[in-house]
Amino acid sequence: MDDRPILVLGSTGYVGGRLVPLLLERGHRVRTAGRSVDKILARSWGDNPKVEAVQADMHDVVSLKAAAKGCRAAFYLVHSMSRPNRDFAAQERDAAYNMMEASRDAGMERIIYLGGLGEDFDDQPLSKHLRSRAEVGRILTLGSAKVTTLRAAQIIGSGSSSFELVRYLADRLPVMFAPKWVRTRTQPIAIRNVLGYLAGCLENDETAGLTLDIGGPDILSYAELFVLYSEVARIPKRRVIAIPFLTPRLSSFWTSFITPVPMTLVRALIEGLRNEVICRNKTIQELVPQELLSCREAIRRALEKTEHQKVETCLFDVGSTCMPEWASANDPDYAGGTRFEMGYKARLQGDPKKVWEKVERIGGEQGWYYGDPLWRLRGLIDRMLAGPGLSRGRPRGDDSPRVGDALDFWRVLISDEGKRLLLLAEMRLPGEALLEFKLDTHWENAVDLSMTAKFLPRGLTGILYWYAMYPFHILLFSNIIKNISNHAGTHIYARPERIKDK
Repeated sequence: MDDRPILVLGSTGYVGGRLVPLLLERGHRVRTAGRSVDKILARSWGDNPKVEAVQADMHDVVSLKAAAKGCRAAFYLVHSMSRPNRDFAAQERDAAYNMMEASRDAGMERIIYLGGLGEDFDDQPLSKHLRSRAEVGRILTLGSAKVTTLRAAQIIGSGSSSFELVRYLADRLPVMFAPKWVRTRTQPIAIRNVLGYLAGCLENDETAGLTLDIGGPDILSYAELFVLYSEVARIPKRRVIAIPFLTPRLSSFWTSFITPVPMTLVRALIEGLRNEVICRNKTIQELVPQELLSCREAIRRALEKTEHQKVETCLFDVGSTCMPEWASANDPDYAGGTRFEMGYKARLQGDPKKVWEKVERIGGEQGWYYGDPLWRLRGLIDRMLAGPGLSRGRPRGDDSPRVGDALDFWRVLISDEGKRLLLLAEMRLPGEALLEFKLDTHWENAVDLSMTAKFLPRGLTGILYWYAMYPFHILLFSNIIKNISNHAGTHIYARPERIKDK
């Protein structure tokens, strides 16, 4: 076997995060690239000796060339659809050109790209998302590497955007009103089969330079998919009523409000309903034979993993874990513009490990130890503004938070066991915000616990927002510290004190 590494772009995403361990299992050396090396190393496979983690940005061709150097092949599994930037097509185009240049500079032999199914007809043009996916595939072929393009429809698996969309809608709505396109035929595929095809194409040179359609054995509409889900989940049969005048844009708003799937993803998925996405060729089944899971079996397995909280990757894994520059700046106050910081701390007597156990379990079903109605109200407002709200919860259940994990409307930037938990706000805000929990152990049974908010406002609106939230910070922070102490069974020396505001 060729010992040169395989570059995986998008290794901390939904598909990439599951592909890497499969490649390792098959004996390949893997180089994973991303904007945050810490996020890569925090994965369950991050410390594998056959994994090399490197920093690279798809929009920085220099870093991308460095990541590609010495690699014989690459998996291109990145996309910009989940980012709030409206012109995601331009971002994808820029990233694809950079990858094409980097692969040519590195003398890379192959690129395996996971794109989307769908044909562009005059009377039924592709949605913006599917058209962008097709354009990326064409750009990659302009380089010297032979490109294998796998075109897939909806991917069914625990944590996938398509499955979570169906799951939340079916679980919460006995009757669903949808655009007429909900009757369009589609050919979903199980995540297990997607991974099998990706790894199989790498190991079969006959797939080089080909565009191959991949799908499961079932062809059905989204409406039929909802009915099938209700049967497998053993809930009352769901009715789907197609409304001719209900636009995808309007549907995406209420769908995003009901489900935790981000608005950008919801809109792309719903707009793509107008295009029939079924396999036009079955060549892949001859080149990479495998047992294809039915839709029913794929849903059953996804539900089983969800119920047992054994979801390896999920759609919420996509998110930046880069420390904001303003948060680490050491410039004097007058040089850095307006920045706010406030917090509380208290000294606790007891086992520091038990204190950390309570800190790392914050959020999700556990709640925030104080003022949960206020947190839920803030989450509701965020959902109304098309933000994540509290609907994401803790995707990894009670497991220790790792760098890159979503936690309600936060993203974990640092999880230093027993010392520090730093969260980046992903809710809709007129600025950028961080929330930090810090433990400083002084002697065996004495620990200082602090909770601090940092905020970089955007314009006058951001400044007004900070002062509007200030009374709530005072109310929440001191009581959260006291209740964490109570839950940990520790004694608090004195009521929490304010840390000097900045």
